[in-house]
Amino acid sequence: MPLLDVDDCALVVIDVQSDFYPAKRLDVDRLRLNETVQRIAWIAAAAAELKVPTVVTEEEPDHNERTEPVIVKALAADAQTFPKNAFAVSDNPNIAAGIEGTGRNTLVLVGLETDICVAHSALQLQAAGKRVVVVDDATFSPGPAHPAGLRRLAAAGIETLSTKELFYDWVRTIERANAFHRATPHLPVPPGLRF
Repeated sequence: MPLLDVDDCALVVIDVQSDFYPAKRLDVDRLRLNETVQRIAWIAAAAAELKVPTVVTEEEPDHNERTEPVIVKALAADAQTFPKNAFAVSDNPNIAAGIEGTGRNTLVLVGLETDICVAHSALQLQAAGKRVVVVDDATFSPGPAHPAGLRRLAAAGIETLSTKELFYDWVRTIERANAFHRATPHLPVPPGLRF
């Protein structure tokens, strides 16, 4: 597949909510979840800087709380947030309209959970003719569900890449990478990444 064209991408942040995994859930690797949230916040900030439109979803916000504050802080002012009641984003008419309204044909997916909402969204968007890319280190499911979700995506031909790969596809040149870093000294490098 060709490199991602930043001018054809929209970012879709799926259900990264404060109480999606309540404290009583013992099966959640909190360190890995926190690192994933930090990467998603970094991607959201990079998208804002690079003028990539962003759509955010919140599954049952009355129950799961709202989007993590670190992500909200990173979003561009024109990012759209929608409640979600079906697992696949395109099965929610308001979200589907928001995504279509970006005018972009390449959709970059991050969020929760890799094997359900991210996978369902990726498969449905691909079936609708969109190019879909899932950022594998910026998605999360507990335990073996994360790699299982990635296997399902791979079997369906959905592209996956890392946060680092996404960034370099978006900037393409050393000059643009350096300009990005100069313009965003406030933006710390996310856990596990070196630029």
